[in-house]
Amino acid sequence: MTETFKRDPATTAIPGTAQYCTFLVAGLYFGIDVRRVQEVLRSQDVTPVPQAPAVIAGLINLRGQIVPAVDMRRRLGLADRPAQTQSMNMVIRSEEGAASLLVDEIGDVLDVDGAAFEPIPDNLAPEQRELIRGVCKLRDRLLLVLDAERALEPAGTQTGAGIA
Repeated sequence: MTETFKRDPATTAIPGTAQYCTFLVAGLYFGIDVRRVQEVLRSQDVTPVPQAPAVIAGLINLRGQIVPAVDMRRRLGLADRPAQTQSMNMVIRSEEGAASLLVDEIGDVLDVDGAAFEPIPDNLAPEQRELIRGVCKLRDRLLLVLDAERALEPAGTQTGAGIA
């Protein structure tokens, strides 16, 4: 008999092992399901888009494909990146196409036991609760697991059209 796992990603552990591509934003350690990541790139030229939401830094040309660049500092409600530092691009795939997450630093790919996954605390601010699926307890730190689809939605929305 095959057991089917049905879960609410915000409230239950992930069975087995999961792989996360990790990155830093303002010193916070995040992970995103490695299957969602298309590639990681050094800083790219970003073309601003007039009247775009504040979380959209602009558009980048990815070998002929135009993709939106979401500034994760702004998306998370954090202070802007210092002017002298450049962002890195984590290009992810969504249902609506590719998009780039502008992050401070790219980390490693981690294998994490599903038993290390826990739901996020109820007292976390709503803007963070909508973006973070849960927390993985690692040996020396906590990994915040980012919900890729929600990260691409305009800030403050729970449903609706995404950015990409």
